[in-house]
Amino acid sequence: MNPFMRKHTLWVLAISLLFNISVFSQNKALQDFISTPSLRRANISLLVKNAATSNTVLEYRSKTCAIPASTTKIVTTAAALEMLSPDFKFETVLQYDGNISNGVLNGNIYILGGLDPTLGSKYMGTQDFLSQWLMAIKGMGIEEISGNIIADASLINNQGISPKWTWEDMGNYYGAGAYALSVYDNICTVGFKTGAPGTIAEVVSCSPDLPDFSVKSYVKAANTNSDDSYFYGAPLIGERTIYGTLPANRSAFYVKADIYNPPLLLAQRLCNELKSNGIQVDGKPDVMWKKEKGARMRVAIHVIESPALSEIVSDINHRSNNHYAEHVYRYMGSKQGEGTDTDAGANVIKSYWKSRGLDTEGLLQFDGCGLSTMNAITADFLVSLLIYEKNKAKYSDEFYESLPVAGVNGTVKKLLKGTKLEGKVHAKSGSISRTQCYAGYIEWKGETYAFAVMVNNFSGARNSVLKAIENVLLSVAN
Repeated sequence: MNPFMRKHTLWVLAISLLFNISVFSQNKALQDFISTPSLRRANISLLVKNAATSNTVLEYRSKTCAIPASTTKIVTTAAALEMLSPDFKFETVLQYDGNISNGVLNGNIYILGGLDPTLGSKYMGTQDFLSQWLMAIKGMGIEEISGNIIADASLINNQGISPKWTWEDMGNYYGAGAYALSVYDNICTVGFKTGAPGTIAEVVSCSPDLPDFSVKSYVKAANTNSDDSYFYGAPLIGERTIYGTLPANRSAFYVKADIYNPPLLLAQRLCNELKSNGIQVDGKPDVMWKKEKGARMRVAIHVIESPALSEIVSDINHRSNNHYAEHVYRYMGSKQGEGTDTDAGANVIKSYWKSRGLDTEGLLQFDGCGLSTMNAITADFLVSLLIYEKNKAKYSDEFYESLPVAGVNGTVKKLLKGTKLEGKVHAKSGSISRTQCYAGYIEWKGETYAFAVMVNNFSGARNSVLKAIENVLLSVAN
């Protein structure tokens, strides 16, 4: 053998040895992962692929459906960016019907909802909407309104939450409904006064003030420093009960609940704002859930726009914002027509991904945020979506930047902290009871890997599952 051939052979053998060591390392990491004591009886769906070549790096039951929790949000947000564009803005329009004569509006004022989740939100959006509406109405020369203040929430139906959500979630802030008109993140804060351990806590306040709203307290004071309580109640019904425990001997302890009827609250708030500023309202606050046939023509007098969709999507994926996600999901469903129900968003999203060549048999979606335990998605579908977004999507950059960075920010701030992959993973997390999931991208040595790992019904401590997931992801960088 000549010297050149000998060197070439040795080079090939060296590359082959390195490749085999890498494969062995990854296979061992996978075996260690699925052998983790807390995962032995769990349902797992896992897949890692090179995003450029689609070559599989790690795989375990990748075509098996699993509950995705909040990784569902990437299915919703990626589709929304492509279908609506990053610059899309929700609109809320102030209108009137009838005529204005001598300072009297012989008609009604309408707040036409466009599913803006940011109206009055603590995170972004318009905060001074009431003063804007007041100035707009005054600007029309209106001093008296003979009719009603009507919240027009007819863009979608009044079923604010998915029927596939659990009773434990309904009534709580993270399970607030999505309506054509929403406000203040659809969250109210209830104040409690607690006594000695074992005694029932007393309700002392609610902010914002909700007319015709009541809370039945069964929550007990306990020797704890944390909130372990849950509200229970149906949307549009102004009664909540609360069970669980709160810290004992507190003069004020605050717990967040949902606003039971956000459109009605908006109409009430505008009505009060007008009256307190000298504009007489002869009618009452009301909600319109369906368009009336033969209704009089309306005139728009003011429009409030939300921030751009790209900002909303970034907040959805960084903070895992259920409220924003459900509104985006319901808006996409509204494209099927006025008054659409909670299934419409899933139908639109599934059709979109199918039209992009993805295998949607691995996508069973019942909400936009992932709160429903009926959602079921395969790791294969999520990775296919991520690869599509990386290579073919028009707004690939906006989607990528919407994902938080492991070890740096968002809900993955603690993931992979202090490891070689800190700052090199963009991913969405998902966690509910006995479920832990991640999906996103690993950037390592010039290569991008798309991954999804979903674990359902694990036993033992969540920390052990998180450590196992970190180890299997780190094996990609070995």
